[in-house]
Amino acid sequence: MVYFLGIGGIGMSALARYFKAKGHEVAGYDRTPSPLTHRLENEGISIHYVDDPTMIPKDIEFVVLTPAIPANSLELNYLKSKNVKIIKRAEVLGMLSEQHDAVAIAGTHGKTTTTALVTHILMTAGKRLSAFIGGIARNIDSNVVIGEEKDDLIVMEADEFDHSFLKLSPFVSVVTSIDADHLDIYGDYQHLVESFNEFVNKTSNDGLVIYHADLPVVTNKKHVTYGLENADVVAENVKIINGETCFDVVVAGNVPSSFTMSLYGNHNVQNALAAIIACSYLGVSEDDIRKGLATFKGVQRRFDIRVRDEKHVYIDDYAHHPEEIKAALLAARNVFPHKELTVVFQPHLFTRTRDFIDGFAESLSLADRVILLDIYPARELPIEGVTSAALLTKITAKEKMLTTKEELLKNIKDIDPELVMTVGAGDIDRFVPQIEEMLKNE
Repeated sequence: MVYFLGIGGIGMSALARYFKAKGHEVAGYDRTPSPLTHRLENEGISIHYVDDPTMIPKDIEFVVLTPAIPANSLELNYLKSKNVKIIKRAEVLGMLSEQHDAVAIAGTHGKTTTTALVTHILMTAGKRLSAFIGGIARNIDSNVVIGEEKDDLIVMEADEFDHSFLKLSPFVSVVTSIDADHLDIYGDYQHLVESFNEFVNKTSNDGLVIYHADLPVVTNKKHVTYGLENADVVAENVKIINGETCFDVVVAGNVPSSFTMSLYGNHNVQNALAAIIACSYLGVSEDDIRKGLATFKGVQRRFDIRVRDEKHVYIDDYAHHPEEIKAALLAARNVFPHKELTVVFQPHLFTRTRDFIDGFAESLSLADRVILLDIYPARELPIEGVTSAALLTKITAKEKMLTTKEELLKNIKDIDPELVMTVGAGDIDRFVPQIEEMLKNE
């Protein structure tokens, strides 16, 4: 029996599915039920939602722990008192990365889409692999690909939270972005940068480091940079044609190659560049890369267009950092330039809201109308003066308002927005099916 503390997390659920597919009995605890935990239960995994040591199964081989579990967890402390083997999620991924050629994709944002895209291109090319993705990739309707022990490749999202990615041993490492985040863990931006550099320098000597040209990455490993300018690999002539993004890729000034995808935004063009470089290094032909990119359906909650008809466009996005919100809103403006943009945002964490309140206000002010929910606390206690109301005062959008979860659907219905986005990493995703249904039925 492998027991998961915090099984409902996107990374933990992928590992739970992996161990079950490998023949282990799997069970877990999570604080709240969710669509993801319901799917795990339907797949035969037993889950309970009360922090109660009496509900822990017998005959546990080892426990997989997520950093989201608080130190005062009753179950965690009970298991420690019984000297049960407890392994952090990152350590499990680290062990798996040592057994295969690991493609580890990191970044304060962009890593989930890039991980899913690399996985899809490799699978399109017939490569055998396992993969752990920090979101539900639409092509496979899952966050995990379960390969065979003899497979050469494993693709994994490399999470910087709690220094988790330093447990990995990459063959190919990718860094999509390094923006100030998780300062409750790192203290300041420089320590975050140092951790990313430690990550890339764990790349094997015969491997490759891939990173955006603007980043403060320092490495003596073989490396390739990418970006929209001043990089080894550059994207040019980015256009939207017939609802798809088209762009040329130029390598070291050579003749450009053209690619098409259904993702939007310059940030996704650059995610695609990282995926193209990684897959090319792993032996995928340009034709297979082009086919994979063209058939990629995206990731749930990453510029996820849920409704698109004559009356409404509804987009759901996981963005929870000012730079992510800015990228998502600019993409929406670019794709739907003549529609009034309404954004519903649920801030995630009191510390993140405190640290980036001005950045959040600036990014959200790109919308015509902003609706704010209360801050989702996750693992944190409230901080005096750090509220959605305080953030609202700094936003300069034409219209802005606070709402409760209970009033959210009514407010959206009353506004009848032509273009609406739900944005955030808390439990705002619980409203997505309801908003989708409401707008489709109008």
